[in-house]
Amino acid sequence: MRDTSASPPPGALPASRLKYGISVPPHGDYAAPKLLAALAREAEDAGWDGFFLWDHLLFMRGFDRPVVDPWISLAAVATATQRIRFGTMVTPLARRRPWKVAKEAVTLDHLSDGRFILGVGLGYPRDSEFEDFGEDGDERVRADKLDEALDIIVGLWSGRPFRYKGQHFQIAECTFLPEPVQRPRIPIWVAGYWPNRRPFRRAARWDGVLPGRLSLERRKRWTPTMIPPQTYGDIVSYVQEHRTATTPYDFALGGYTNGDGGDADQERVAAYADLGVTWWFENLHGFRGSLDQTRERIRLGPPRLSP
Repeated sequence: MRDTSASPPPGALPASRLKYGISVPPHGDYAAPKLLAALAREAEDAGWDGFFLWDHLLFMRGFDRPVVDPWISLAAVATATQRIRFGTMVTPLARRRPWKVAKEAVTLDHLSDGRFILGVGLGYPRDSEFEDFGEDGDERVRADKLDEALDIIVGLWSGRPFRYKGQHFQIAECTFLPEPVQRPRIPIWVAGYWPNRRPFRRAARWDGVLPGRLSLERRKRWTPTMIPPQTYGDIVSYVQEHRTATTPYDFALGGYTNGDGGDADQERVAAYADLGVTWWFENLHGFRGSLDQTRERIRLGPPRLSP
């Protein structure tokens, strides 16, 4: 079993240590597992380091386009690629059975020879992803379920007898095998929206953080935007203050570049690398343009910093 744990601790990173991934939704024009596998293969061929899928059931109320399951799609991604890391961005554990997620994650880890990363969070929106299916949408309840689920998943990954009794989940003693390929375990990245502090204290206990930012446009439509460097610096400082482990840790960021290797792209990526970002994720999805534009951006390759 090989050690494929997270990247080195943050700091001002040389270009060779910053990794680059892409993030796409498995819905709308992308709602086809074979297409997602093909995009991942194209990303690998173009030199990207990661390929991550959103995890939604309906995306939002009124969204009338197809949505496919990201976990089954990631199995197709695993078999279509050889090098690239992949995972969920992010799985709302409050609406999943943690023992099922634990088994699925280990299976993907073995299928890919240790390339899977588990991204988790509360999930959104609370109505279309939780309440419309009879699930409790209260944020505090979902946060408590998330914390319990993480403890359970890691306990089951240990390969040793494990039992659990929490407020929301209970498990009689059992042993889950096989263990993950990766050591010490499959990396867990935790998402959160700043300035809410609890998600980032949670993230500090695990292997990486995926900060998000949402803006409400005039069309009353949620769209992703970049986190300003000063804000990201505050996030890095806060997570570092609450870290107790000395194990490697990843700071991820979703952003946008032109892909032309010009000064604007270099300056944008460098500003975040200097803050400690270890993964730059190019946000490629329907908000930005057509599927053809997405494929062209993938083909242009990651916005690697000049040495």
